[in-house]
Amino acid sequence: MAVFARCGSQTLFAPRLYSAAVRHFTHGTNILYQTKSGQGTFFSPLQKVMLPPDAFHGKVAFITGGGTGLGKGMTNAFSNLGAECVIASRKLDVLNHTAEEISSKTGNKVHAVQCDVKDPESVTNAVSRLIEVAGHPDVIINNAAGNFISPSERLSANAWKAITDIVLNGTAFVTLQIGKELIKAQKGAAFLAITTVYAESGSGFVVPSASAKAGVDALCKSLAAEWGRYGMRFNVIQPGPIKTKGAFSRLDPTGIFEKEMIQRIPCGRLGTVEEIANLATYLCSDYANWVNGAVIRMDGGEYVSMAGEFNELRKVTNDQWNIMEQMIRKTKGS
Repeated sequence: MAVFARCGSQTLFAPRLYSAAVRHFTHGTNILYQTKSGQGTFFSPLQKVMLPPDAFHGKVAFITGGGTGLGKGMTNAFSNLGAECVIASRKLDVLNHTAEEISSKTGNKVHAVQCDVKDPESVTNAVSRLIEVAGHPDVIINNAAGNFISPSERLSANAWKAITDIVLNGTAFVTLQIGKELIKAQKGAAFLAITTVYAESGSGFVVPSASAKAGVDALCKSLAAEWGRYGMRFNVIQPGPIKTKGAFSRLDPTGIFEKEMIQRIPCGRLGTVEEIANLATYLCSDYANWVNGAVIRMDGGEYVSMAGEFNELRKVTNDQWNIMEQMIRKTKGS
């Protein structure tokens, strides 16, 4: 059997390595596992907000998928920085709970708006509601996503459509609808999309997601070139593995898969919601007014670690290096 869970903006999979009746937790679901090597202490995560507390005072942030996980974390960050937030997804009860929770902590308004991003009519209604309750947004974050793993030869047309409708079409529908309203109102804004590192590299077994996320990257870069004249900026964050509440309790309760994942990351740990939220707030703030059309990987170095042909040499010991160096010195030049 297998386990599916949302990790950051991705739905992940791991073999079921434990009995359903007895679960043995090692690191637990609330502890961020780090390697015991040097980098595990060099790159400890900070939990605090990076920008000044009034950085978004008087501004409106619209966040899709804002009720849970990374979307909730970003909503919390923007609200802490003074923004009036409007969060959207299909599950209104979840949104209402998140809105009340965050607003009670920050003292700033958080509105819940039901929206199915893959339905253009639902998007139009949600944008109208957004403008009605909070005004035209200053920040738009496309965070809604869906994914599942499958051998590509097993994919049906409906399976392909289920992912691309949410990820690519949903992002396009939200972006274009809000963009048109902003142009009519002669108002600028900062757009941010959350994609994934494999939008750049490609990846087997998640081909619909990889294709759709790559399309989102292209959409944002294209509109950065076209709509800058209207005062709009477009940027992308490609997160690596992020430990969100609940995801790893379903994905990896034994801690085995997490440990293996860590070995691919030079910074020696997974990312945190707070780190992604800090980058998101910066990119959407006035401090980043000259950042436009950027696609930023935030993965602890995982992508470059996996890409280099000789990176596996990091496993070679000093004694092995001594032997290999002697062998190399004996090799005659051509």
